[in-house]
Amino acid sequence: MIHIPILRAGRSYRSLNTIRVSHIKTGEPLVEVSQANRGLIAKDLLDIALQKEILGQRPVAELISICKEAARYFITATLPLDGAVQSPTDYIQQVSGTTGLPEALCRENLFKIQGVLENIDTVLDGLTRGLDLQVLDTGWGVQNGHTLSYVCETNALGAVLPSNSPGVHSLWVPAIPLKVPLVLKPGREEPWTPYRIAQAFIAAGAPVEAFSFYPTDYAGANEILVRCGRSMLFGGGSTVAPWVNTPRVEIHGPGRSKIVIHEEAQNNWEQYLDLIVESVAKNGGRSCINASGVWVTADGRKIAEALTERLARIAPKPLDHPEAGIAAWANPKAAHGISSLIDRHLKEHGATELTTGDRVVELDGCTFLRPTVIWCEDTEHPLANTEFPFPFVTVVEVPSTELVESMGATLVATAITEDASLTQELIATPLIDRLNLGAIPTNQISWDSPHEGNLFEHLYRQRAFQLG
Repeated sequence: MIHIPILRAGRSYRSLNTIRVSHIKTGEPLVEVSQANRGLIAKDLLDIALQKEILGQRPVAELISICKEAARYFITATLPLDGAVQSPTDYIQQVSGTTGLPEALCRENLFKIQGVLENIDTVLDGLTRGLDLQVLDTGWGVQNGHTLSYVCETNALGAVLPSNSPGVHSLWVPAIPLKVPLVLKPGREEPWTPYRIAQAFIAAGAPVEAFSFYPTDYAGANEILVRCGRSMLFGGGSTVAPWVNTPRVEIHGPGRSKIVIHEEAQNNWEQYLDLIVESVAKNGGRSCINASGVWVTADGRKIAEALTERLARIAPKPLDHPEAGIAAWANPKAAHGISSLIDRHLKEHGATELTTGDRVVELDGCTFLRPTVIWCEDTEHPLANTEFPFPFVTVVEVPSTELVESMGATLVATAITEDASLTQELIATPLIDRLNLGAIPTNQISWDSPHEGNLFEHLYRQRAFQLG
């Protein structure tokens, strides 16, 4: 059986404590994953400053070159997997096998990660707003006539990672050229991607000491968050809630991303249906940047009905089907539980489901949730601002004067409006993390513009600096 080890500052370690993750379709064990206990993590992180010193000896320019070389290894190379090897095709099939993400979408995510690695200089330029990164080599520098100095506020970046989509792992990749070692806790069903990225970096010449990889339980994850000076935490509302007010932990929780359509007399909403469908359903609807709400000021019911008809065309297919667009659920009980929760909320006044037929579908040995559209007449209804990890969307109609206040916290908002007053409200609100003005899908991100937080600002602080 395939085994994925712990990486202790780059050194492979096989634990006596392992878990087996089964293939989502066959139920047969696919991979055995070594588990790190809390004590092992705590012991290893006592030496993390040494790992940072080793990584810090490499110039930023060299680390950027390594990133670009790692892109090639990640997408084309057969890489080591604890005594075995993993080709790119193996990787795609393995990720699909344990997460339920169709192979076609796994392949798209493979290219997304490769793109971030290959274009890392553009990514860093966006994160640092054009800073000359030699400042990180020398400690200080002069730019635009100003003397600058930045200090790193951690010896490592901890990352407690999800299993929903491989593409999210591109968010922590810039830590390496920013000279910060990684302490990674993978999701239970998706240890493949962070491990493969680490192996691609090592094959490209990165210091092995920069990569620690700890499959672990809740206590081990907390140890990483407590001991790392800066961390990223991915998870649902209950997972991230204890850390929301901890500045050294960057939260990647529910996105509740939205499309806002405000049209007065034009009534041209039909031309935006393709944009809405992509925003809702791209990547199987699993990402926090997928739209879970369409908030409109008119024609809400018509928009919801048209969207229902379009999303109904996206049917479950076998995971190896080239046109598969919906992910299967690794835990069928979770799919049934979410479906039951939606049904309970629909019994409350103010929301109507427009999709027809069974929401839960069994196909080819897998369990799927079909795309679901809710027409919501009450902004306070529990489903009005709810996100689920499949193509689920609520269409809400609200007066323009109440829209921004009622839509709540939103990771990405795409606003289609020519109303100057509403535009200014959207720009002014702190509740929107990323604002797209115009017909831009919520899932469309730019390498030079972070969509959730800024990793450079999370890791580094500009300090006052004078030369005598």
